[in-house]
Amino acid sequence: MGEMEVIELDATGLQCPMPLLKAKRALNNMDAGQRLRVTSTDQGSVRDFQVFAEQSGHQLLETNDSSGVYTYLLQKR
Repeated sequence: MGEMEVIELDATGLQCPMPLLKAKRALNNMDAGQRLRVTSTDQGSVRDFQVFAEQSGHQLLETNDSSGVYTYLLQKR
C-alpha cells in the first residue's frame, strides 16, 4: 500500500477563526484515517490548531512555520 493521499486546504490570507473553521468543515467530510494539510498565514492559528487537536481527538502530526506561513498536518480520528 502506497503513501496515503493528503487533502490540501489553502487558508492563506484568512484571519482567525476562518482557517480552523474551514479545517473543521473539511474534516467533517473526510473518512477516519485521512489526512488534511492546512496552509495559513494567521499567527493565531498555531495555538488554535494545537487546542483543536487536543479537544477533538484528531492527531496533529506536523506543525511548520516558514517565514510566517504555517502548515498543519492533521489526521482524522
